Amino acid sequence: MKAERSLFSYPKYWAHCYGTAPFLPMSRAEMDELGWDSCDIILVTGDAYVDHPSFGMAVIGRVLESHGFRVGIIAQPDWTSKEPFMALGKPNLYFGVTAGNMDSMINRYTADKKLRHDDAYTPGNVGGKRPDRAVTVYSQRCREAYKDVPIIIGGIEASLRRIAHYDYWSEKVRRSILFDAKADLLMYGNAERPLIEVTHRLAAGENIADIQDVRGTAIIVKQALPEWQGVDSTHLDTPGKIDPIPSPYQVEPECDSQKSSPEVTDDGVVIQQVEAKPIVIQPDNRRKPWEKVYVKLPAFEVVRDNKSLYAHASRVLHQEVNPGCARALLQRHGDRHIWINPPAMPLETEEMDAVFDLPYQRVPHPVYGDAKIPAYDMIRFSINIMRGCYGGCSFCSITEHEGRIIQSRSEDSIIREIEEIRDRVPGFTGVISDLGGPTANMYRLRCKSPKAEATCRRPSCVYPSICAHMDTNHAPTINLYRRARNLKGIKKILIASGVRYDLAVEDPEYVKELALHHVGGYLKIAPEHTEDGPLSKMMKPGMGSYYRFKELFDKYSAEAGKKQYLIPYFIASHPGTTDEDMLALAIWLKENRFRLDQVQNFYPSPMASATTMYHSGVNSLKKVSKDSEAVFSAKGEIHRRLHKAMLRYHDPKNFAQIREALKKMGREDLIGRGPQHLVPPESGDERKQKPAKGGQRALTKHTGLPPQPKWKKHKGKAQATDAKGKDSQRNRQR
Repeated sequence: MKAERSLFSYPKYWAHCYGTAPFLPMSRAEMDELGWDSCDIILVTGDAYVDHPSFGMAVIGRVLESHGFRVGIIAQPDWTSKEPFMALGKPNLYFGVTAGNMDSMINRYTADKKLRHDDAYTPGNVGGKRPDRAVTVYSQRCREAYKDVPIIIGGIEASLRRIAHYDYWSEKVRRSILFDAKADLLMYGNAERPLIEVTHRLAAGENIADIQDVRGTAIIVKQALPEWQGVDSTHLDTPGKIDPIPSPYQVEPECDSQKSSPEVTDDGVVIQQVEAKPIVIQPDNRRKPWEKVYVKLPAFEVVRDNKSLYAHASRVLHQEVNPGCARALLQRHGDRHIWINPPAMPLETEEMDAVFDLPYQRVPHPVYGDAKIPAYDMIRFSINIMRGCYGGCSFCSITEHEGRIIQSRSEDSIIREIEEIRDRVPGFTGVISDLGGPTANMYRLRCKSPKAEATCRRPSCVYPSICAHMDTNHAPTINLYRRARNLKGIKKILIASGVRYDLAVEDPEYVKELALHHVGGYLKIAPEHTEDGPLSKMMKPGMGSYYRFKELFDKYSAEAGKKQYLIPYFIASHPGTTDEDMLALAIWLKENRFRLDQVQNFYPSPMASATTMYHSGVNSLKKVSKDSEAVFSAKGEIHRRLHKAMLRYHDPKNFAQIREALKKMGREDLIGRGPQHLVPPESGDERKQKPAKGGQRALTKHTGLPPQPKWKKHKGKAQATDAKGKDSQRNRQR
């Protein structure tokens, strides 16, 4: 799937004569030093400005600069007034707005909706330096500053809200972020390709309102774009199955010319059927059946009020994500519509290399002085070797944002970056902390059939089993590891990104290379659960793959004379997880002598399939109808806290809660002090600490003391646990 135009094939903008800035300017003084009278583009971000290819704004800024545009950055501005958004003057072309590398709500709140007091993307790890729903707030301030300047929004926060979506924090379905932000255009995914096309078209004098056909963008329209043929989403998904892979040479089948009676759901909502006109294709001008075809989804007002239709819309959206065969999407919001163009074509290896070879300083902007930025400290010696993930885990945001097609850098480009870190980055001791990406071992693993890759609508290439078309040969990754660790001045190459172990066991040589040379004592993997119920809703493999991987890992570690351990990650409260499932996982953990420190509750991020199941109670991975499979989700602080407590069955703070649950489940046989027991019986000290009969009210009556704020104790526990366990969710966001 090659794009029509290469990312770096455009003629450079006239301002390229100014050359490369040491850092993209954050003040008028820096602009003066560069000889600029104005910026062509101003990027507004919720992160501190770190000029490193792991930070989205640095990548976007440097790519735009390489095309000759003058780019300024406003990082973490005070959003309470418009003045900070005017610090660099009026941009000639547009404002580009993002919340940063993380969704601002996930950055600010734990999975239990508790306020975080830190922010890894802020100097000094200080929380509260960006607003909630940062994209919306920043966009509104930009509009106040300069009403006539176009606003383009992007990044993960905008990507995951490009359509009507369930919002976990307000517990309601919200409309597309384009309406709330009042932006002119939204770019989703890793948006270098659409960004460059739109920027050059604006620079050529085109009005942003007329730029409606760029892949990877979403806009607000009054009606469907002309020359596009519409098909109702219920025509595509009525049977509840994903379309079979169509031949690229067939034409779109004609729809029944007779109008069918409108469908009415059990709660009285009418599903309007839109008649799709037949596409007449001349023999000498045949086109693929998805070209110039859009899918009309149920309207925002419908999915807001009808959970089954919300699940249906989500299912259809997730079928239209392959750039090779995706249709455009249309969803009505009131008297206007959201129009989502098909995804942008992924970058080729040469384009990826060019993006990562740009002149990054690889350090924070000097304005921050000696202040520590934890996110930078974590990645400054790590290297991103690829993008995308075809795992399709239902709870993860990576697939919705970066796509399922793996985009890999060349080996030479990666080696050059290692050498640059070795020679230029302060504090380097010879250890590369990671060669990875969304996963550690999908480097250069793509579909072996270009035709299948361009037409496939499977939500995952590895679930329920690895697709026969998928390449599982880890030789390119092994060769990269060996070449990297043999470089002069490199003592160790560690792998910190999560390993997809169901792929790794297909190539034992990779497991051997990993165990012998690239593990620093512990290796992170993510079974997520042990029981088939929740695993089927996560689209994760069963424990058989885990046991095979562990056997190989232990074998090769022993051969190397090393004591190395697997660190498994698990999710509590995921849709489809019952109390019995969590109990089975807790028993497994005890039997295998695991005492977890990092634990997390399921976090319903916008647009994820698991979030759809959490909200709707329907399994949207299968057909959505009145007979759809119901999905249970633990909701409410008490129930979710119980599931989380079972992951830490060994913590005395959780004994009482687990004991109470075991009694209700009829599993008092697990209470005791033997090796077969999960938690000990109630101790004398615990009995003494129980309040007197009559509770808090009796205590107040007899002593005159005010009621003791029990919530403080519980809140402290929750915050302590979340402070330890939030990194894995943050990694998924990145």
